[in-house]
Amino acid sequence: MLTVNIHKGYDVFNSRFVLHELREAVRAVQSDLVFLQEVQGGTEGRNATSVGAQYEFLADEIWPDHAYGRNAVAEGLDHGNAVLSHFPVVRSHNHDMSLPGVEPRGLLHCEVTLPDGLPALHVMCVHLGLRESHRRHQLARLCETVQTEVPADAPLVVAGDFNDWRSRADALLAPSGLREVFREAHGHHVRSFPARWPLLRLDRIYVRGVTAAQPLPMPRRPWARLSDHAPVAAEIEVSEAP
Repeated sequence: MLTVNIHKGYDVFNSRFVLHELREAVRAVQSDLVFLQEVQGGTEGRNATSVGAQYEFLADEIWPDHAYGRNAVAEGLDHGNAVLSHFPVVRSHNHDMSLPGVEPRGLLHCEVTLPDGLPALHVMCVHLGLRESHRRHQLARLCETVQTEVPADAPLVVAGDFNDWRSRADALLAPSGLREVFREAHGHHVRSFPARWPLLRLDRIYVRGVTAAQPLPMPRRPWARLSDHAPVAAEIEVSEAP
């Protein structure tokens, strides 16, 4: 699976519309599940009329199912999180995680039906706030959502842009049983921002109840010129329930 903040289809300097190039790069990874942040969902605004909803444009003919959660509206155009899936998305709900007076944030929760008798997979696509106090609140909401909406024995993946440059999220998510794939494998989160010269470890893939999770390396090209965030990918294995 793959997660990437697509910066509303613009390059790192917000000067060039690169959604067509981004679509080719996303498709080349051949992920069964794709988690998107800062994806436009409307059909108005600059450069949007030619492609419609960006998540539909990216999913077209490759990912038959998708879900979108609107987080904000600016200049007549909405944006939020999206999940693209090779497998049926049987349920989705966007949780408002916004705080008064700051940029709206959301958590998109989907239930995905896997083939071959495998248990349903729960996935959550998140984009957390810039302030640590906001993230603490949002991570607590995430844990609450996991506790109330995800069965204890169900496989779960939570991925997205955590904006957690001080690496505080792991401890706050510990009560939910989530563990981060790259930190489990390498002892630290992967650097993902800024995309051209990654220094900060902002983008994550957390899992619970899966059989195996293996980080996947991603090339700098062409990704370094397609967004301000580098993509993060992992191979996740789910087994039949005992």
